[in-house]
Amino acid sequence: MRANRKLWAAATVCVAVIAGATGCSKGDDKAADPFAGLTADAIADKGVETTKAATAFHMNGTGKTDGEEMTIDFAVDDKGNCKGSMKAPSGGTAEIIGTGGTSYMKGDDAFWKSTGGEEGASSEESDSMSALLKGRWMKMPKESGAGEGGPGAFCDLKQIVKGMDEDTPRKGLTREADADVDGKPAAVLTKKDKDETTTFYVAKDSEKPYILRVVTTGGDEPGTVTLSDFGRPVSVTAPPKGEVVDMEELMKGAS
Repeated sequence: MRANRKLWAAATVCVAVIAGATGCSKGDDKAADPFAGLTADAIADKGVETTKAATAFHMNGTGKTDGEEMTIDFAVDDKGNCKGSMKAPSGGTAEIIGTGGTSYMKGDDAFWKSTGGEEGASSEESDSMSALLKGRWMKMPKESGAGEGGPGAFCDLKQIVKGMDEDTPRKGLTREADADVDGKPAAVLTKKDKDETTTFYVAKDSEKPYILRVVTTGGDEPGTVTLSDFGRPVSVTAPPKGEVVDMEELMKGAS
C-alpha cells in the first residue's frame, strides 16, 4: 500500500504539470527541426526575409564606434513610431522618440556636452548647446532624420531592415550547435571573415523564423544586437511644444 501511495503521488504531480517533466513520460521527444534539410545559407535567407517583414520590434545592444562603446535600447514600428535610449561613445545618455514622421532627442548634460555643436566645436559652443537643451527635447532637422547616420534613422523601420539585409552575409555560413536566446530555441549560424566572426541566431520557428540575435567579434566594430517583441506596436506621444527646441528653425535663424 505504501508503495502504491508513492506511485499515485508521483502520477498526480505529473498530471498537474502536464509538461511531461523528466520521469513522467516515456522517451525524450524533441520538437522537429523546422530547418531540417536546409543549408546554413538558406536558413539565413529565411531569417532575414522574415525579419524584414516584421511590423515592429524591440532592439537593444552594444557595439563599438571608432573604438568607443555605444549602447542602444529602443522599440520601432512601421508607422514611424519609436522610443528608447542611446548612450553616446563619448559619454552621456539620450532618450529618443519619434511619431508622425518627426523625431525628438532629449539628452543629459554629459550627452550634449560631448556631442553638441559641429565637429571641432569649442568647449564654449558645446556648453552653450547643453544649456540651450537642458531638460528639453531637440526636434530633429529633416535632413538629420531618416537615412543612414541620421538620429531619425532609429525611427525608420525600413531603413533598419534595409541595413540588416545589406549587412547580413548569405553565403558561406556554417550551422553550429543550436542554442537558446532568452528562452527561445535558435539555430546558430556563423560566418568567419579574416579577423572577424559574425554569429546569427535564428528562431527555430517554422512560421516566424526571426533573427533573434547578431554577435560580431573581432574586427573594427564588434558588438551584440538582440531583437524581440516582433509585431508589438509602439505607443508614443510627442512632447509638449513648450519643451521642444526646433533645431531647423534655429539653423535658419543662424544663417
